[in-house]
Amino acid sequence: MRISTTSILSTGSYLPSRAVPNEALTQFPPASLPLIAEKTGISCRRYAAEDECTSDLGFQAARQCLERANLPPGDVDAILLSTSSPDRVQPATATRVQELLGARRAFAFDVNSVCSGAVFGLHLADTLIRSGECRHVLVVASELYSRNYINQRDFSTCAVLGDGAGAVLLGPGEPTRGIVGSRLHTDGSGSELIQVPAGGTMLPFHRLERPQDVYFTMRGPEIQQFAPVRGAEVVNELLEACDVDRRQVAFVVPHQANISVLRTLAERLDIDFSKFVITLDRYGNTASASVLIAFDDLMMSGRVQAGDLVVLVVFGGGLSWGATLIRV
Repeated sequence: MRISTTSILSTGSYLPSRAVPNEALTQFPPASLPLIAEKTGISCRRYAAEDECTSDLGFQAARQCLERANLPPGDVDAILLSTSSPDRVQPATATRVQELLGARRAFAFDVNSVCSGAVFGLHLADTLIRSGECRHVLVVASELYSRNYINQRDFSTCAVLGDGAGAVLLGPGEPTRGIVGSRLHTDGSGSELIQVPAGGTMLPFHRLERPQDVYFTMRGPEIQQFAPVRGAEVVNELLEACDVDRRQVAFVVPHQANISVLRTLAERLDIDFSKFVITLDRYGNTASASVLIAFDDLMMSGRVQAGDLVVLVVFGGGLSWGATLIRV
């Protein structure tokens, strides 16, 4: 039986307990540290404990999400895990989240669209529920960059990235509330702008010549131009397709890239920046987890009223970008 509406039944998030404020980044010259908050808007980030891996973070966010919905893990039909920092190359990190939850009935797989992956996952979950194939789908985004992917001597990435996880439980709901629509895009011609060069079949570790190729890299100037332009385009495309005026949007939950990108995005959308949900000051850029962490932050803040329209907008490696419109 096809379902007309996919509702957001609950949200959850998990931030590791270890807080790393800007002043703790003592590997960099003291004079450079004030520039982090000034240029990026980030004052602190979280790093996972030595005994935590990506699936552990995702499990904690997913467990909180299910507890808030009072839904037993055995009632989950599917788990979609967005990550670009998996536990291992294989199997899918989602399989360990399934095991930790005890969600025996659920099929589970990973989605890797880097920072856009959570919105890609939400669209896939929406499709599974509307088709009638699944009743309850758990979308989790979990990222742990601090251990393997951050070059602790690279100011441009170390100062920005953090660890964390977010989760959303979706299911059939009221016709007037839920996911209104989504739009997804990819441009593979920009696939080298954001990457971890080594570790795959293109550059196996045994052929590694430059040690820095094991780390996350991005070409900052190009990304600074790409993100607000494509972000604004996809939101406008989505609002037009859903016949929604931008003035009706109560909140915008963006990928927490950096504050200048988000301010430029707000200007291009002609949406007041006060409507943007910002968590990067506390948690940094947690890649695909950032939009679900920020969405959970909004849903738990007490600011949301029933019927509010919320836009989630993301942009990241691939290049990829997308947006989802939700009536909460």
